[in-house]
Amino acid sequence: MAKYLVIVESPAKVKTIKKFLGTNYEVAASNGHVRDLPKSQLGIDVEHGFEPKYITIRGKGDILANLRKLAKKADKVYLATDPDREGEAISWHLSKALKLEDKKMYRITFNEITKTAVKASLKQPRDIDMNLVDAQQARRILDRMVGYEISPLLWQKVKRGLSAGRVQSVALRIIADREEEINNFIPEEYWTLDAQFGLKGEKKPLTARFYGTRDQKLEIGSEAQMKKILMDLEGASYSVSEVRKGERTKKAPLPFTTSTLQQEAAKVLNFSTQKTMRLAQQLYEGVDIKGNGTVGVITYLRTDSVRISEEAQKAAKEYITEVYGQEFAAVAEPAAKEGKKIQDAHEAIRPTDIRRTPEQMKESLTRDQYRLYQLIWKRFTASRMSPAVFETTSVKIDGGAYRFAVSASRVKFEGYRTVYMSEDECRVESNTLVNGIDRDSVLTFRNFDYKQHFTQPPAHYTEASLVKTLEELGIGRPSTYSPTITTIIARRYVAKENKNLYITELGEVVNSMMVQAFPSIVDVNFTANLESLLDGIGDGLISWKTVVENFYPDLEESVQRAKEELKEVKIEDEVTDVICEQCGRNMVVKYGPHGKFLACPGFPDCRNTKPYLEKTGIPCPKCGKEIVIRKTKKGRRYYGCEAAPECDFMSWQKPSKEKCPQCGSILLEKGNKLVCSREGCGYVMVKENKE
Repeated sequence: MAKYLVIVESPAKVKTIKKFLGTNYEVAASNGHVRDLPKSQLGIDVEHGFEPKYITIRGKGDILANLRKLAKKADKVYLATDPDREGEAISWHLSKALKLEDKKMYRITFNEITKTAVKASLKQPRDIDMNLVDAQQARRILDRMVGYEISPLLWQKVKRGLSAGRVQSVALRIIADREEEINNFIPEEYWTLDAQFGLKGEKKPLTARFYGTRDQKLEIGSEAQMKKILMDLEGASYSVSEVRKGERTKKAPLPFTTSTLQQEAAKVLNFSTQKTMRLAQQLYEGVDIKGNGTVGVITYLRTDSVRISEEAQKAAKEYITEVYGQEFAAVAEPAAKEGKKIQDAHEAIRPTDIRRTPEQMKESLTRDQYRLYQLIWKRFTASRMSPAVFETTSVKIDGGAYRFAVSASRVKFEGYRTVYMSEDECRVESNTLVNGIDRDSVLTFRNFDYKQHFTQPPAHYTEASLVKTLEELGIGRPSTYSPTITTIIARRYVAKENKNLYITELGEVVNSMMVQAFPSIVDVNFTANLESLLDGIGDGLISWKTVVENFYPDLEESVQRAKEELKEVKIEDEVTDVICEQCGRNMVVKYGPHGKFLACPGFPDCRNTKPYLEKTGIPCPKCGKEIVIRKTKKGRRYYGCEAAPECDFMSWQKPSKEKCPQCGSILLEKGNKLVCSREGCGYVMVKENKE
């Protein structure tokens, strides 16, 4: 009979860990959380010290009954839930639900599911860390307060089924602010001037970019300025005024954290954050490797540390020296930038065994598992390698009063690039002509190539760039990035099209309400500060009740004020002049998951609905019919012709009735300005204030 019981979170780990431990051990799974706050009520006693009321999660009764039986028979119970705050909290909930006594209950953690790591953890049991439990408990209580106090208000003011969240509402605001920035962006004109020169014995021309005068850098802002420079350079002779050679080293990248893995997998593999985390979980919990059985092939996937264990560091050095050579192995461990709080008990995400190369693992993994494992393996291996060394050449060419510049670099020592290169590094091409130039090189002028450009607005957020921003601002933690993004897309506050995230009409309504009624909840600095307070609880510096006691009164006051002030925000059914062809009533405007639509007020007797096309009163520049507001399938708003699909006019920005005086194209509204819709025109005018 088994003397010891090991309880893990996931059933996928049971078989793997059981194989490592033998017959004296029984391994069972809790299937994640076993207790939580009740769904039907707030579940927090705000009158008596904010004590939470925990109940058994529906469907977990049988699992707990089985665990109680196993625990009674066991001499010792090891709680081996995940090595983070949430895992610590699950262990604490298990100890309460199973009524475990301290004398037979032990907490163990392992960063990777390998025989060595699991057996080592059993030799270092400890008590449950109540500071970590309290930090997780405080996060859960704060999130519950925000969700349960504000969401009903959104139901009342907008529509049922909406929700607010402490982190999701901030993420929505970040996307909304970027959208506004893009919509109000006014392009600015600039020009580039390239000069092409012939070199003796070379067929290919050398191209140098306009720099400015010999004393200072100049930007070319208009065609008139460009023409003056070209006139000044007419008949000028050109000579090499400076050749500077140097050496540049590029450090190896750091190994992956949760955030950087999500970003890189999105860029390189086109994975959503949700997909990346699902696949990483599978690789962590264990895959069946031919000849080895089931084994975890990467370390724990929720981490913001770049630390690597001494054993893994040593194994990597041996492998790199053996496969690539002594000179490719890093002399010192790469250092992370000083920054936000790092949970340094964790390691970075790495392979559990560097000798399990992607090629060896290919047959044991699915296609997507293989691609993610390959990315993690290459990044980790590269992080333990020497820097790349580049030989750089910078050339300045003078003609008349002006100066042109060209630079190039060539790889002198590949270093980590032998294994791993980012997308940007792959695109860099070396200009071999530059390397052969010296002060005595004779240049023959061939021709100029000048182009007009316009500055581009900031890019829409992608999942990768949003994760990066949330991390930089200190909002959320590794485990929260993916569920936060998944939630705002599922709620249809945000639409995802071609990787980009766009706010929907519904998202705009919810965000404007949150900004108006709960400015502190959606304030980036406030949320980041709250995150650091949660870290303080985890470190044992602050009591969790102090944080909650300070947070709740302000939230309650904001909710009460919003209940009164936001009465006028409630969206009533707007009666239209569109007649329902089924019953003859005037149809009304309703709100649905995708935004506005037309519905018959005779519901449920008449269930007729139609798309709602909001008119703008602006004639279509292509056919003369009216421009209406339409929506993509995913809820992103745009302006199109009412005669679509016969007329294909569309614009993301609101068109104006005004025409461009320079080229006759329509003008688009951008903040308080009107901008010409034709690329290359650049006309801008300030809108008249008609008030």
